[in-house]
Amino acid sequence: MPAPTPIPTDLALIRLLHLVSPALPIGMYSYSQGMERAVEDGWIATEQQAAQWLGCVLERSLARVDVPLLARLHAAWERQDESAVAALSETLTACRETAELRAEDRQTGQALARLLLNLGVAEAEPWMQHPKTTLATSHALAAVRWHIPCHTAAQGYLWAWLENQVLCAVKLIPLGQTAGQRLLLELASRIPAITATGLALDDEAMGGSSLGLALASSRHETQYSRLFRS
Repeated sequence: MPAPTPIPTDLALIRLLHLVSPALPIGMYSYSQGMERAVEDGWIATEQQAAQWLGCVLERSLARVDVPLLARLHAAWERQDESAVAALSETLTACRETAELRAEDRQTGQALARLLLNLGVAEAEPWMQHPKTTLATSHALAAVRWHIPCHTAAQGYLWAWLENQVLCAVKLIPLGQTAGQRLLLELASRIPAITATGLALDDEAMGGSSLGLALASSRHETQYSRLFRS
């Protein structure tokens, strides 16, 4: 009997799955990005409304801010230009419209930097305490050091955001697990086009805003009873 043919392994893909796993210990599960307040105020009460909310944030905010800046961070890490990394990180921080969103980005980015340092990525050390660290800053560093292409890293970043937000919707509305999977199936199908849109933007075209997200997040900062962090 002939020996079985070895199955080729794409290590970069495996590393990406590691980077976007919900088991990654960076605290993403503790943030709802204002969704908790939107549910409290009756803005999101059904699966359809959750899909509309998440789809709008993907297309009007992440596609026009996170994805193009992530691409530029990826390029800056590739050429080892830490001054550009710092400037881009500051730009992304400035695009966060509430203190809650800025704190989430900083805390998860710093947590990922600490993890990367412990996994042998020495360049992550200054970003463990840097006030302008963002999740995209550390995500882009990991992608470069683990040889994950920019396009793939951006898709993974969007998927990780979406998966966390759907889990929030399942807990908060609440939705059943099957409804959550329907949301993931529907919204994930938009990720390739959203990625392409974001990667194609030039500097002058970057920038987006989701007014509902900003209002919900700012109101969540003072919400009396809540499950998620502010």
